Amino acid sequence: MLPGSLYLIPVPLAENASAKSFTPYLVETINHIDEYIVENSKTARRFLKEAGLKIPQSELIIHDYGKHNREGNLNDFFKGLLAGKDVGLMSEAGCPGIADPGAEIVAMAHQKGIKVVPLVGPSSILLALMASGFSGQSFAFHGYLPIDKVQRANKIKELEALAERHSQTQLFIETPFRNNPMLEEILRSCKADTKLCIACDLNSENEFIQTKSIKDWKNKVPDLHKRPAIFLLYKK
Repeated sequence: MLPGSLYLIPVPLAENASAKSFTPYLVETINHIDEYIVENSKTARRFLKEAGLKIPQSELIIHDYGKHNREGNLNDFFKGLLAGKDVGLMSEAGCPGIADPGAEIVAMAHQKGIKVVPLVGPSSILLALMASGFSGQSFAFHGYLPIDKVQRANKIKELEALAERHSQTQLFIETPFRNNPMLEEILRSCKADTKLCIACDLNSENEFIQTKSIKDWKNKVPDLHKRPAIFLLYKK
């Protein structure tokens, strides 16, 4: 028997963003699948309901790969796939495998000869890059920067130098409750003419995306506390 396919199903980035996130093919796919590997079962079930799931949720098989369940035997997640069933993979928000531990599931699927099918949907990284006005030809995402203040300042200066040397957009994130200290460090560490884009609460009713020079940002510093944000540096 041939194995099933692993469908990578994007999840909305914010509350009330369903209409911006779903495609007809995605809705068709979730009503074909009754087994899922998810980062957060509560988020996944809510998403499936909003997307128009017709299969009773009591009939779904949900495998949780959240941080408390990654130490177990991941092979258990693949029994259905190897038996010929199609299975969906979902992140807590955005695209599976992009700044997301689901990448490990995808890697294992390839190792086991399972077809991987990515679906169209929202990625905060790409949305921020699209809206920044910075280079989309050359860019790098660095995830979280060091928490240590000295190391963080040095890393920001390093990314600024890379942006200038290669005309390459540098993207990074921070835990939302540490956004304001991160922004303060960026404004302290970078040169006045370096460009910074802040993309915050993407796809939400409070979406905020602005690109300014470091000098101009210092004139009016936004409050980003507990707001999901991406920071982008660029310098020609």
